[in-house]
Amino acid sequence: MKTRQLGREGFEIGEMGIGCWQLSGNCWGDITDETAMAILRAAADHGMTFFDTADVYGPHRSEEHIGRFLQESGADVVVATKSGRGDVFPDKYSRDNLRESVAGSAARLGVECLDLLQLHCVPMEVLKDGAIFDWLRELQKEGRIRHFGASVESVEEGLVCLEQDGLQSLQVIFNPFRQKLVTDLFPQAQAAGAGIIVRLPLASGLLTGKFTKETEFRETDHRNFNRDGQAFNAGETFAGLPFEAGVDLVEELRPRVPEGMSLAQMTLRWILDHEAVSVIIPGASSPRQVAENAGISDLPPLPPELHEFLRGFYDAKVKHLIRGVY
Repeated sequence: MKTRQLGREGFEIGEMGIGCWQLSGNCWGDITDETAMAILRAAADHGMTFFDTADVYGPHRSEEHIGRFLQESGADVVVATKSGRGDVFPDKYSRDNLRESVAGSAARLGVECLDLLQLHCVPMEVLKDGAIFDWLRELQKEGRIRHFGASVESVEEGLVCLEQDGLQSLQVIFNPFRQKLVTDLFPQAQAAGAGIIVRLPLASGLLTGKFTKETEFRETDHRNFNRDGQAFNAGETFAGLPFEAGVDLVEELRPRVPEGMSLAQMTLRWILDHEAVSVIIPGASSPRQVAENAGISDLPPLPPELHEFLRGFYDAKVKHLIRGVY
């Protein structure tokens, strides 16, 4: 596994990490404790040293799985968690609530100090006010968190966060269906020394090429109940694209997949080809998927002409279809 630096003052981590939202047992369909632990073991075995979670995944179940894994394995991994959704969203943020959240996450993970605490898509007015960043710096000085960052839903939110001293990272939605960040956010993040964590790299599975317009998802799966942004930002599901349109777009991409690669491999390699990216955090529903994702690090960069095609494809056929804050 090749490594990259997460932020100017941050961690050296494997460039392929794992997103642990799927381990929560909600929003993606059920998952057993045994499968969750097998996924985490596979991630560590394949050189993934960056695990991303949040206090509301479950709620708490994802963090609890990781805490148990760390206790049993002693694996040397960086765990990034998040705070800012749940009961405090959208207007109940306070210093005390944040401190309580940090203490809860630390207890579930079995650590005294969180490696990286990220604000979890908090409202723009909270980011602009700035007090929440002062609370984060206070926690950092006390040794309760090593670094802090923010998971954001729009370029504008990301730019506001980059104005804050000490911001270690931004977590963003980025894939061939969400390319605006290449010009509008990545250069600014690099200049500020902030790492980029890429979530939803496969557009909620669309870019695996496994779905048809007839594909059905469980009632508890966000790809069912948030398909059109009914529960939270539409961009968090299928990259903000209408599902049927996304399936059509995927079919147009198939002929461009290099020989010997899958559509998912091409997508993840395309993301890694952007030097601003520090780590990708695809989810996984099985150890086999973990191994497949880890192997992306060994693939060669995509040819320039494929990058040029994908940019033109986005400009001509994708960007006008994206819904939700972006």
